Amino acid sequence: MLWSLHEAWGARMRIWISYLLWPGLMLAACTGNYYAMQTDVPMLWLNVNYFSLAFVILALERVIPHERAWLANDGQIVPDLGHTLLSKASVQALIIAPAAMGAASVSDLSPATWWPDQWPLVFQILLALSIAEIGFYAVHRLGHEWPLLWRFHAVHHSVTRLWLVNTGRFHFIDTLVKVVAGVAIAILIGAPKDMIVWVSAITGFIGFLTHANVEMRGGWLNYVFNTPDLHRWHHSMIPAEGNRNYGENLMFMDQLLGTFFLPARRRPPVDIGIRDPMPPTLLQQILWPFRTRQLTPPQDA
Repeated sequence: MLWSLHEAWGARMRIWISYLLWPGLMLAACTGNYYAMQTDVPMLWLNVNYFSLAFVILALERVIPHERAWLANDGQIVPDLGHTLLSKASVQALIIAPAAMGAASVSDLSPATWWPDQWPLVFQILLALSIAEIGFYAVHRLGHEWPLLWRFHAVHHSVTRLWLVNTGRFHFIDTLVKVVAGVAIAILIGAPKDMIVWVSAITGFIGFLTHANVEMRGGWLNYVFNTPDLHRWHHSMIPAEGNRNYGENLMFMDQLLGTFFLPARRRPPVDIGIRDPMPPTLLQQILWPFRTRQLTPPQDA
C-alpha cells in the first residue's frame, strides 16, 4: 500500500515538474539575458547565458527524456554543431553583435519614431516579438510550400531525432532568410536595437526548448508560445501534421491562419525526418540544396 502511494506521488510530481520546466527555464534565461544587457561586455554575458541554458537542457535530456529512442546516437553531431556555428555566427554578425555593442546597426536606418519606449520592458518585448513573428511565420510557411526554399529548410527537417544539439541545424541560407524577414519588419517600424537583441535571444531560447528531448508539457502556454508539445508535431513526416505550427516564438499567426495543430492524443510520432535522402557530412549538406534535383515539399493529402 505504502509503495503504491509512493509511486503515485512520484508520478504526480513528475507531471508537475513537466509543466513547470518550460516556464521556469524560459524565465531564468530571460532574466539572465536582462542582466547580461546591463553589463559593459554584453556579448560575453549573452553567450554565457545562452550556453548555460544549453548545458542545463543537456543534463535534463539524460534525466527526464521525452523519448528514450532519441537518446541514441544518429551520427550527426558534427554536422549539427557545424550548422549551428554557421547559423549562429551569421545571425550574430548581422544582427546581435552590432546592436548589443551599441554600434551603428541596421536598426538605425529606420526613420520611424513611434516606438512606445515608455511602455514596461515586458510589453515592449512582446510587441517586438509579435511584429517579428509575421515575418518568421511567412518565411517558415514558404519554406514548406515553395520548392526553392524547401530545399534549404529540408536540411533541418532531415533530423531523425529531436535534441538540443540539432536545434541550430539550419542551412545558413535558411537562417539568414528567416532572420532578415523576421527582424526586418521590426527594424522598418523603428524597433530600438535592444528589442532586436531581445527578439534574437528569445528566438534562441525557444528554439532550444522546442527541440529539447526533455519531458515538458505546455498546458495553456501551447496556445500562446511555440512549445515542445507543438514543435514535435511540426517534425512529423505526415504532411497533415508536419505542415502545421509554423510559429517561431508565438502562435497567433497559426491561430489566425488555421495552421495551429494540437490533437488530443498525447505523443507525436517518434519517427521523424524527410522522405528524400540527406548526405551525411556537413559540407555535403551545405552543398546539397544547390546540387540536388528539384524537390517537392511534403503536401497535405
